[in-house]
Amino acid sequence: MMDARQRTAARLLGVVLVMGSLAWASVPLYDLFCRVTGWGGTTDVAKSPLDAPLEEMVTIRFDASTASGMPWEFKPEQVKMPIRIGEEGLAYYEAYNPTSRRIAGTASFNVAPFSAGAYFSKIDCFCFELQVLEPGQRVSMPVSFFVEPAILDDSDARFVKTITLSYTFHEVDLPEDHRSEQAALGEDGMESQLN
Repeated sequence: MMDARQRTAARLLGVVLVMGSLAWASVPLYDLFCRVTGWGGTTDVAKSPLDAPLEEMVTIRFDASTASGMPWEFKPEQVKMPIRIGEEGLAYYEAYNPTSRRIAGTASFNVAPFSAGAYFSKIDCFCFELQVLEPGQRVSMPVSFFVEPAILDDSDARFVKTITLSYTFHEVDLPEDHRSEQAALGEDGMESQLN
């Protein structure tokens, strides 16, 4: 039989295990919660827009930034775009690597106001994949999207007339298949030459 000290130790161990499990699961659970509810401006991913868009219009604004230490230049190619609710929109962002080295980046995104996030659906986006830019490379990257008609049924979101789509690029480690190629490059980005 357990005495009082052993019961207390067992309870404390149980609390530590429960708290550790909750901490471990918090990030994936928070991500799932945001994707299901649209909370925090998280967008939805869809296969296609509606066959018949509505007459109601909304203006999409585009914003771009880079995280601290990310040397790329990154900007939207258009500032805003009026579209009908349910209509597919196609916008482009431009990224430029002004350095002499290959750089990998991923884009995080957000939609403002937050209440519109659950109704902003992306069909395809450069943010779904890792981007690798060569030294001096400039690319135009598409994002296709639409605003779901259910936004008109939401008491908090139905009066939204402007939605801002924001992306921030973050530098990440080069994937393994790019590292071996990078190793063959010298410090100045030019291929090493054997003498």
